[in-house]
Amino acid sequence: MGLKQLFDNDSSTYTYLLWDEATKDAVLVDPVDIQVDRDLAEIKDLGLNLVYGINTHAHADHITGTGILKQKVEGVKSIISESSGAAADIKINSGDKIFFGSRFIEARATPGHTEGCMSYVADDQSFVLTGDTLLIQGCGRTDFQGGSASNLYESVHQQLFSLPDSAIVYPAHDYKSRTQSSIAVEKETNPRLGATKTKDEFIEIMANLNLSYPKKIDVAVPANMRCGVPDVE
Repeated sequence: MGLKQLFDNDSSTYTYLLWDEATKDAVLVDPVDIQVDRDLAEIKDLGLNLVYGINTHAHADHITGTGILKQKVEGVKSIISESSGAAADIKINSGDKIFFGSRFIEARATPGHTEGCMSYVADDQSFVLTGDTLLIQGCGRTDFQGGSASNLYESVHQQLFSLPDSAIVYPAHDYKSRTQSSIAVEKETNPRLGATKTKDEFIEIMANLNLSYPKKIDVAVPANMRCGVPDVE
């Protein structure tokens, strides 16, 4: 499976371009609206056929690019979890597989950052796209959009830390120019969720982060609930 990691500096968001190297069918995971032209240029350069635009959840820090992708590329369909409550052409549940060519990613429900978070595991379990659920040496906040520290802890330990230690962790964000980690490293050393932290300790950590209000949440979330379509009113 081909993989290219793309970065949006404004929101520190990673977008992932995945493709079947035989058929050239491709998917984009967590596209950003202002980066769609960049993404489409990459797809053209690689000779790929974009099939799906996929989101790990309804983001609060940027507007998804799926709505624009659907306007610009005939036949592209959007995908998000049914539990997100957001609009999409295809709504998926835990255990569903998203095929592109002969390859696929498997959805695993990992709520906690939001109610509707999904992580996507490669068909050979060589990597996982963790969205905001598991970040490199951290995790997503749990104080908005139906977030729950208790649920996030269970999601990480049951759905992600159960993957092979060798699986590469590709998060939706990083703020320190890091590009990847591994399940083994995060299980052992993640300061919030690693081996030494109990669930009660994690809940206490998350309750005392004192984070500022997300600057784009009031624009991004409503648009993302409409599959990235801006408010026309």
